Amino acid sequence: MKHIFFCTVAALMLLSCGDDSIRISLANPLDFDRTSELTEIEASLIPADFSSKSYILLNDKGAELPWQLSANGALFIFQADVPAKASVVYKLKEGVPAEVIPRTFARFVPERKDDFSWENDMAAYRMYGPALAAENPSNGVDLWLKCTDELITAKLYADELERGISYHENSSGLGLDCYDVKHTAGAGGIAPYTYKLWTGDHYDRFEILENGPLRSVFTLYYDSALVDDEVYSEEITITTEAGSILNKAVVTYSGPKGSVRQAEAPAAKPSKAAPQVLKLAAGITLHDGSGEIFGDSEASVIGYAETAVSTIKKEPQGQNYVGVYMPSSSGEINVEDNHQLILSEYKVGEPLTYYFGGGWSKWKFPTAEDWFAALRQFSLARRQPLIIQITKQD
Repeated sequence: MKHIFFCTVAALMLLSCGDDSIRISLANPLDFDRTSELTEIEASLIPADFSSKSYILLNDKGAELPWQLSANGALFIFQADVPAKASVVYKLKEGVPAEVIPRTFARFVPERKDDFSWENDMAAYRMYGPALAAENPSNGVDLWLKCTDELITAKLYADELERGISYHENSSGLGLDCYDVKHTAGAGGIAPYTYKLWTGDHYDRFEILENGPLRSVFTLYYDSALVDDEVYSEEITITTEAGSILNKAVVTYSGPKGSVRQAEAPAAKPSKAAPQVLKLAAGITLHDGSGEIFGDSEASVIGYAETAVSTIKKEPQGQNYVGVYMPSSSGEINVEDNHQLILSEYKVGEPLTYYFGGGWSKWKFPTAEDWFAALRQFSLARRQPLIIQITKQD
């Protein structure tokens, strides 16, 4: 028995000596599990040659995981599972990785009046473009519910436009669009706030910066964002990640470029200087106001749960949820003009980051309480990221 034990130990030592993998240790300081959390590491900190070699990533059970380099090659990205108050070691080693199934996607949809659509494995969204101008669209966010981690928007658009199968009904069993935006903030849109919310119009231009499989990034540009009497420009860069309940948004307002009165009457005297410090408000449309409102000023989150009803047949489809996390919020949360708003001070010309998104009782979150708890956890996780340690096994 001693001889067998010695041989086993020797074999393990030889195996260890031959293991040239890179160890990525992740520690979770929080008291809840971090599941499928997208983790990013500066690629320069990883002792790997991504330019000329291929690598596979293994979890602590030896199963291969998908990973992605950002478009500029600066970030190494993968989804991690780390239990509460624990740490997990992942291994990166040379090898040919398996094909990655995309879990995020973003695209311009010219065949549907210039929609810009995107999704991850939790929900899908769209914002409205120039071809919809005659219908008074907003810069608000439309939410599409889904109950699969597969990408569905391409199929639903094709069903609607080519086969006459409405995406306002759950005909495919994959999801539907039953959310009503009109000229509102919708599911987490943002706008300047003075004595009211200055909801904007359609975007004018777009740019796709990165497109899956685990993260997609794009920018929408708004040339004329009205604030009181002044006209600003807005750009918003949105990032959707696999496994995330909320999208990241970085918004910048520039200007003002002039006043409405000046545009209408060039000979008029110029208006007084526009303020360079504004308030921005991210909002959730309350529709008929019968849903459940949630707000936690300490966590800087707001949320809403309401009955989802298919647009054509008017059939209940469980509950749809919306949430917003605004890290820079002063704690000011208002309900007015059929919106729930969370506000932040804002200096014109500088970027402001916030998060927005939605979900469905038929996918991941059976009750409103589950959704609201997930919003709180999202806030905590962003404030206390996973602790990363990288070592090379020689």
